[in-house]
Amino acid sequence: MTLPDGRLRVLSLATLYPNDSAPNFGVFVERQMQAVVRTGEVDLVVINPVGLPPFPLSWHARYRRLARLPAHEERGGVTVLRPRFSLIPAIGGPLNARLLADAVLPLARQLHAEQPFDLIDAQFFYPDGPAAVSIARDLGLPSSIKARGADIHYWGKAFGTAGQVRKAGREATGLLAVAAGLADNMAALGIPREKIALHRTGLDRQAFCPRDRAAARSRYDLPEAATVLITIGSLIARKGQVHAIDALAQLPGAILLLAGAGPDEGSLKAHAARLGIAAQVRFLGAVPHGDLPQLLSAADVFVLPTASEGLANAWVEALACGVPVVTTPIPGAVELITDPAYGRLAPRSGPAIAAAVREILAAPPPREAVLRGADGFSWEANAAALTAYWRRLAETFRSAG
Repeated sequence: MTLPDGRLRVLSLATLYPNDSAPNFGVFVERQMQAVVRTGEVDLVVINPVGLPPFPLSWHARYRRLARLPAHEERGGVTVLRPRFSLIPAIGGPLNARLLADAVLPLARQLHAEQPFDLIDAQFFYPDGPAAVSIARDLGLPSSIKARGADIHYWGKAFGTAGQVRKAGREATGLLAVAAGLADNMAALGIPREKIALHRTGLDRQAFCPRDRAAARSRYDLPEAATVLITIGSLIARKGQVHAIDALAQLPGAILLLAGAGPDEGSLKAHAARLGIAAQVRFLGAVPHGDLPQLLSAADVFVLPTASEGLANAWVEALACGVPVVTTPIPGAVELITDPAYGRLAPRSGPAIAAAVREILAAPPPREAVLRGADGFSWEANAAALTAYWRRLAETFRSAG
């Protein structure tokens, strides 16, 4: 079914994908897909389903913004389609894969009839994965699912979804994981390890590089001589910003920048106030992805006391800007932070994080040494590997049929 010009035709499901109302929402998936299209080897259609609840919840401002998103959009050369599906916020998680598949299947059948696909792809394990497997089965096509971290660590164990994750993992033609440790986690759930290929994240190497430190600090009104820590990520318990604030209390005069938005903002502000360091913690809100290189360049250390990740893009982006990383000793981090110049792995507690930061500050690694931690990461390499994997999967499936 490959197109006459030799390109693959791929339909990819991605529930996490940027839009005009949430430009940072899954920006790493968009960067990957844009790089895939630039290879010229794939005719790609991204389906980014929009979940909308029933009335009266649908009148919430967030859902009204989603309802106004265009059903068809070209973003950075990528065709993005947004069919709507029903969801029940907070409690409807176990139903989402089935509801998503039911909403997407008619569109997938129509597109496949107009120009056949070679592969159905899912960019997250849940709810995208079970839906992709179901659609591929209906169309008689191979399916692939990518695991990124929380989709395995949470949905792979949660009541009502764990069985769906395992079933999709067993039935998919091929699987991807962003880190070897994540693949091991998948295998521990009962997903066949031999089906899982490693596909690491990418990096915009032109954007993420060291910037002038003095100019960066001036832009964000930061004292030139101060110790500056930065954390990037949604303000949710899993990311562990509370432990970064605890660490800050043990680093006199240091400043902590929190780039991100989320439901924990109020409790984090209250915690900093209780510790008497509210003036040292700066809540920046959701920072545009394009501003992150300069923001990172203003920092001495990047801190992410996360409970779980696959291989966090933010780790790689920090290293590419010459900023050493302090994070937890979870599998993806163990695979990346392999040299003291790249940073430290510390338990998820304020004292341990503060000690790791002090170690780095006592003997700051040369910037050139930190930069080596991001060697090999690029969106071009990521796209080439993904395209080659998709092609192998499609050809193997055709040969077996």
